[in-house]
Amino acid sequence: MLQVSGLSQAYGGSQILRGVDFEAHAGQVTVLLGRNGVGKSTLLRTLMGIHAARAGTVTLDGRVLGGLPPNRRAEAGIGYVPQGREIFPRLTVEENLRIGFATGRMHMVPDQVYEMFPVLLEMRHRRGGDLSGGQQQQLAIGRALCTRPKILLLDEPTEGIQPSVIKDIGRVIRRLADEGLAVLLVEQYYDFARDLADAYLVMDRGEVVARGDGRRMDADGVRAMVSV
Repeated sequence: MLQVSGLSQAYGGSQILRGVDFEAHAGQVTVLLGRNGVGKSTLLRTLMGIHAARAGTVTLDGRVLGGLPPNRRAEAGIGYVPQGREIFPRLTVEENLRIGFATGRMHMVPDQVYEMFPVLLEMRHRRGGDLSGGQQQQLAIGRALCTRPKILLLDEPTEGIQPSVIKDIGRVIRRLADEGLAVLLVEQYYDFARDLADAYLVMDRGEVVARGDGRRMDADGVRAMVSV
């Protein structure tokens, strides 16, 4: 579904991404791990077109995205849930979800979103800023799903979330992949990532330094690679 080849990105004179190559397949959760500051979030923002790539190609479902801006990449099928969620606090839950309609592929909130996140249906008329952190995370994922994506990019969805909600989010991610969506998950919580991973990637200093089958993360010593 997603092919990334030779992707490089820099801030000023500082090289952040260095020739990143990987694939993320439909129906699988690909987890991306690494210590803080190695370029994981920058990679997602570059895939989304928020940062311009210095070199390399990003291909989604056979289409080379080139220099497309974020809105065009969303239209092409990239759903993005940023670190920190970035919901609109003064808009209602339903209005936040309707932001996803901008891609033109949805005109009403899918029943699936409310089924997966019942709290959003219960609170659809409340302002996003009144929700707890975990509820806002569910809202951010629901909003991305309203773009009807081919691949979902998730940047640390468990950050600052209570354990019960983490389990709910994990079940939703697994279900989405089982239903055919490609998921690229950046995560610091190793056990959460391992339990979901069909494939793993480890980054260090802007490069992918290890990759493999998600079932072999423990055997491959991935925990030691990403521990602080």
